[in-house]
Amino acid sequence: MTPSRDISRLIEIMAALRTPVTGCPWDLEQDFATIAPYTIEEAYEVVDAIDRGDLDDLKEELGDLLLQVVFHAQMASEQNAFAFGDVVEAITRKMIRRHPHVFADKDGNLASSHVKEVWDRIKAEEKAERAARRPPEQVPTYKSLLSGVKAGQPALTRAMELQRKASTVGFDWNDPRAVLAKIREEADEIEAALDRNDKQEIAEETGDLMFALVNLARHVDADPEAALRATNAKFERRFASIERALEADGRTLEQASLAEMDALWNAAKSDEKPATPAERHDKVRS
Repeated sequence: MTPSRDISRLIEIMAALRTPVTGCPWDLEQDFATIAPYTIEEAYEVVDAIDRGDLDDLKEELGDLLLQVVFHAQMASEQNAFAFGDVVEAITRKMIRRHPHVFADKDGNLASSHVKEVWDRIKAEEKAERAARRPPEQVPTYKSLLSGVKAGQPALTRAMELQRKASTVGFDWNDPRAVLAKIREEADEIEAALDRNDKQEIAEETGDLMFALVNLARHVDADPEAALRATNAKFERRFASIERALEADGRTLEQASLAEMDALWNAAKSDEKPATPAERHDKVRS
């Protein structure tokens, strides 16, 4: 089988990978739940390529993300639920419906300020139509204020949106310092759970602490996802500094003690520490 610019070749490849006996053992073992984490991961890889301005990498990452769509569609096809073509038809129908100012057979154009209003109205109509098609047992008996917050978002983003929605009715902290006190409270609860060695409680309290940290980020106008990405990059940078320092000394990570690595970490941290106002002033004078 040869590469192709035609989407049908990718669909054929995925079908071959999922063919019993002759297909790939790993691909055959997967289901929607096991593939879902990879789908999220590939979406983040796309964002990372965009952040780095690497268009060659973006091309590759978009292909990886497209593969996820094809993978899910193939598994659905095997269950006679829907196929890739149905996915394409659904999104094209949705885009045409949500842009009546572009595709409708009538004169006149919408100003850009009104486009979002039309999009939101039609989106709400589609949501109501989907709800009407659900079995009665799947329809909630009441409409929560938080029901409009999408469940498929990354946890950090969804935590932010849940908090924002609750804040619209006054269910919120009035001061970031109050959130900081809550963070300390949650940390104390984790410590108590550690004393009891209750793994389930520890996990639950850790989640509470992370939720409180997102709340603090919201109150200081910081994007928790972006903040964590920056911290990840900082960790990688400082850890690489440890590796380079040890390599220059002819040693490996395995040969270094924790105390040595900690000292090298602090040295890297000190090198990155921004200059104080007084230090910047002295530098200008010199």
